[in-house]
Amino acid sequence: MMITSRRLLNNAAKAPSRSFSTAKKFSLPALPYNYDALSPVISGNIMELHHSKHHNAYVNNLNAALEQYADAESKNDVGKMIALQSAIKFNGGGHVNHSIFWTNLAPTKEGGGFADPKFHVVQAITKKFGSVEAFVTKFNSQTAAVQGSGWGWLGFNRNTHDIEVITLPNQDPLSVTGLVPLLGVDVWEHAYYLDYKNARPDYLKEIWKVVNWKNVEERYLEASKK
Repeated sequence: MMITSRRLLNNAAKAPSRSFSTAKKFSLPALPYNYDALSPVISGNIMELHHSKHHNAYVNNLNAALEQYADAESKNDVGKMIALQSAIKFNGGGHVNHSIFWTNLAPTKEGGGFADPKFHVVQAITKKFGSVEAFVTKFNSQTAAVQGSGWGWLGFNRNTHDIEVITLPNQDPLSVTGLVPLLGVDVWEHAYYLDYKNARPDYLKEIWKVVNWKNVEERYLEASKK
């Protein structure tokens, strides 16, 4: 989303501005499964709140921030445009991150939790970390240690053609690091508190039962194209 705002900023002095209200606004994506489909790992209650309330709030706030940005641009109010960058990054990141997160999960009856050894991403993980189990241990250890709110990520580095485990605070999208997101796990308390209270490590241990490795594989194949 920062790319969008930078493009607007770069073009402000050389192109007639258009109102964001005339452009297509971002919308809340539908889940590819029912709210209770990931239970008991993630309850239907949490999924409904997380998707319909929290993610929806990021979408609405992103649209509002971009509307204000377009208005500020039309008035050549650079100070206001700069001031809106943090709101665009936070809410845009929240929208991007959650849109990835929902597709990174799948019910067990639809393959959730099955890391097929034939998958290229699983082979890359095994090569780098020794085994999927060792990767999960490293991922969980780093992600559990996130101070406050944030995300744990498996990303692809196009420069080194390698995978990396990284954590980011708040709603910072992985794109700020230059990595391509393959798998993200939300460790904001709203993602797990109703089910796991303050036991973040327990949530991280269980969520692998519903990780959509097919989706992670698709992302890996796309990111690793030369």
